[in-house]
Amino acid sequence: MNTMIQAIVFLPLIGFLIAGLFGTSIGAKASEYVTSGFMVIVAVLSWLVFFNVALGETEMIKVSIMRWVQSGSFDTEWAFRVDTLTAVMFVVVNTVSTLVHIYSIGYMHHDPHRPRFFAYLSLFTFAMLMLVTSDNLLQMFFGWEGVGLASYLLIGFWYKKPTASAAAMKAFIVNRVGDFGFALGIFGIFVLFGSVNFETIFAAASTYLPAEGAAAGEAVINLFGMQLGKADAITGVCLLLFMGAMGKSAQFLLHTWLPDAMEGPTPVSALIHAATMVTAGVFLVARMSPLFELSHTALMVVTVVGAITAFFAATVGLVQNDIKRVIAYSTCSQLGYMFVALGVGAYGAGIFHLFTHAFFKALLFLCAGSVIHAVDGEQDMRHMGGLRKHIKWTFLMMMIGTLAITGVGIPFSGIGLAGFISKDIIIESAYAAHSPVAGFAFTLLVIAACFTSFYSWRLIFMTFYGKPRASHDVMHHVHESPMVMLVPLFILGIGAVAAGMVFEGDFFGHHYAEFWQGALYTGPENEIVEHFHHVPALVALSPFIAMILGFVAAWYMYIRSPETPKYLAEQHRGLYQFLLNKWYFDELYDFLFVRPAKRIGVFLWKEGDGRVIDGYGPNGIAARVMDVTDRVVRLQTGYLYHYAFVMLIGIAALVTWMMLGSSF
Repeated sequence: MNTMIQAIVFLPLIGFLIAGLFGTSIGAKASEYVTSGFMVIVAVLSWLVFFNVALGETEMIKVSIMRWVQSGSFDTEWAFRVDTLTAVMFVVVNTVSTLVHIYSIGYMHHDPHRPRFFAYLSLFTFAMLMLVTSDNLLQMFFGWEGVGLASYLLIGFWYKKPTASAAAMKAFIVNRVGDFGFALGIFGIFVLFGSVNFETIFAAASTYLPAEGAAAGEAVINLFGMQLGKADAITGVCLLLFMGAMGKSAQFLLHTWLPDAMEGPTPVSALIHAATMVTAGVFLVARMSPLFELSHTALMVVTVVGAITAFFAATVGLVQNDIKRVIAYSTCSQLGYMFVALGVGAYGAGIFHLFTHAFFKALLFLCAGSVIHAVDGEQDMRHMGGLRKHIKWTFLMMMIGTLAITGVGIPFSGIGLAGFISKDIIIESAYAAHSPVAGFAFTLLVIAACFTSFYSWRLIFMTFYGKPRASHDVMHHVHESPMVMLVPLFILGIGAVAAGMVFEGDFFGHHYAEFWQGALYTGPENEIVEHFHHVPALVALSPFIAMILGFVAAWYMYIRSPETPKYLAEQHRGLYQFLLNKWYFDELYDFLFVRPAKRIGVFLWKEGDGRVIDGYGPNGIAARVMDVTDRVVRLQTGYLYHYAFVMLIGIAALVTWMMLGSSF
């Protein structure tokens, strides 16, 4: 088993090194086959580990690799921690990454830089695996920054395209804000527990806080100038960790990088949005769940931010016209659902939705790539329409993905597509939770479910139904994708249909505690699971009703009465522009941060560096030397009578000095 785990982690790294260092020598085809072949092996091994650890009798496995950092009381080793949570992430990351690798063989067929692309894909996968197998926070931070680097490289893969380079920089810079909080959180944990190793932290956390009713005790940490006792210190540290999660998982306020990440090739979007990068924040909060359970305030913040994110992103998705941006805002919204689940203590429900979401979101993105491939690179849905007869397999698979994300199923039966099972569990858990903000979260999630259904069906109707709006030349060349692109869609389609029904009992059902085996905080006697099973019938029906309302509204506006959307946009132009411009967050951040930073930079450049430092420093000294030498040079005229005149002045001065000297 240890060898299997090491192979899972290191084979993507080997693939990256082969394609990255020797890609030009071995050629594009060899690079594709080597990296994809390694990923197929890794995916198979990941499912074996999942069945052994999560569904079998094997308990948590720790694989020591090497001693890493030893300095005073700080002692960390490089080790792989494989428990149920890691096994689930193995399946998510490696299954989706493998299918993205294979799909990219067809999608990137004409790109001249394929070895570099496949090298970056494998590097991305390796970095994410380092993150999810980490045995301590320092190791997790290494993987955390690794996925940030890999996302920068892949989003900006077409680096000669200015918008792609700008999007890559935006993703990198926005994530630095969250990463700063994460780093401070790690420092705080070390101050509180004297270690960054998970086993030490979790063992100490269970008895860390004083008993209820006892005195708070003396301050244990100075955080931003505040002397905090144990309870407040835990809250502060958890909020800092969550700040890191907000950046990686594109939560409200730190979400602006995610839609712009669409500038990378479509397979990259599928990998970022379904399996890597954005799931890192969810994984962090889930991994640190024993710590978050000590702070009700931190959990409330997680719940509120998640609920606002789910609602906000769903509202923006209503009016977007770029097919990839619609799905991108869908990702942002679904991540909000996951954080609400974590915030109300339904950790298993949050990871369950992460698991099912990986299948149908990767399916949607890769189907979008297939559509773009078919219509010669067009991404604006207003220039599509009528495609279902031309690309039947892509249409079928995108329908399955849409049915999954909107939550189609039979209420009270346990029968439904992946999103029907996992998303409904989160909504019902939000209602059943004891959190003061549970009602707020439940309301926003139901509204977001309605909006999700609307914009998902809007995408289907605008892309595949109605009269073709593309040019005759484009429609003449519309064609179905090759099998190397379709087979990954079929596999993901199976997951989008069955993943929820097959695994519900394990992730958040009667086998909850046995399945997770302590990898997550399961609570006293699975309290949240018990409450979830006793919600009113109307609450359990609410996601289904929201889904039906969204579908009917989309059908009426884009099939029955296609002129209605234009009429509504003109009647409510302010609201339409507000949503179309993403609540003006980019403009607000540009005004608050970008422009002032540019003005300060220009001032320091021209005044500080140019006038002061250069003017009075190196350039100033050089200029004075030049002035002196210029004057000296002028004395060297080359005329004999000038030199004779100077000699006479010198002699006169010497005689005068001697006469004055003798008089004294």
